[in-house]
Amino acid sequence: MDEPLIIATRESPLALAQANFVKAQIEALEDGFAVELLGMTTRGDEIQDKPLAKVGGKGLFIKELEVAMQEGRAHLAVHSLKDVPMTLPKGFTLAAILEREDPRDAFVSKKFASLDAMSAGSVVGTSSLRRAAILKRRYPTLAFKSVRGNVNTRLRKLDDSEFDALILAAAGLIRLGMRERITALIEPEISLPAPGQAALGIEVLADDEDTAEIVAELDHAPTAICCTAERMVSRLLGGSCELPLGAYADWVDGEKPLRLRAFVANMDGSQLVEAEAFGTPDMPEALGEEVAEMLKAKGALAIIKSLTS
Repeated sequence: MDEPLIIATRESPLALAQANFVKAQIEALEDGFAVELLGMTTRGDEIQDKPLAKVGGKGLFIKELEVAMQEGRAHLAVHSLKDVPMTLPKGFTLAAILEREDPRDAFVSKKFASLDAMSAGSVVGTSSLRRAAILKRRYPTLAFKSVRGNVNTRLRKLDDSEFDALILAAAGLIRLGMRERITALIEPEISLPAPGQAALGIEVLADDEDTAEIVAELDHAPTAICCTAERMVSRLLGGSCELPLGAYADWVDGEKPLRLRAFVANMDGSQLVEAEAFGTPDMPEALGEEVAEMLKAKGALAIIKSLTS
């Protein structure tokens, strides 16, 4: 390309770190390749006093970036894949999914070594209904409260003793160079990750073949296969930030090496259904469909209906 490739990005520290990572990856594809960032404040960044589920969901973080691409001010946008709606607006596509960082949730605290070590009544901050539901079920004596803001804001609230602990995505802390703030990692068996957690997605205009061809070189097939299966579960169950849903695919030994685990719960975790199935890497969508049907057969739709009634 004769002109610089422009990446639209939110201006939060994590979003900028992710965009700069992609910028370096693209520049490394061809010596001298010019890439620039277009920093933007989204509606999701502006609303900090209300849970996302109450103001329109995670799509609030990407709308302005899509408008920048439509208006020709940017060629691509970099997103945390777990924030990307399961169905993109017409005219947009995911051109690449990059290799996943650590997909686990992280326990962060200055007072306690782990969730198991927390005393009854301790306050845990999280912005995720998924995390709150699954952990309330396992730790009923703890108080889970919503916390908004970027990672630095949440950590400041923890340091100011507004919370006794936080649950954050480990990948975000690692990408920000804050690995040392992770007190303990929470295994998927305890807190199943969100669909696409820890993966980065690159969104482009569907008809921008030149940009798509460039960023496609960054696609990491094993990650993309896993995330495709996970996102299919969420798509078929109407997943959004208003639904406590986890879906996580990984690789195991055997003739069907792609394992997919998922759950759906109500807000306090008192009702929860889960499923697990194995598939082949050439059919991740089919595996996602299988697990979604298993969840439905166990009562997932009744739980989902109870959340909206």
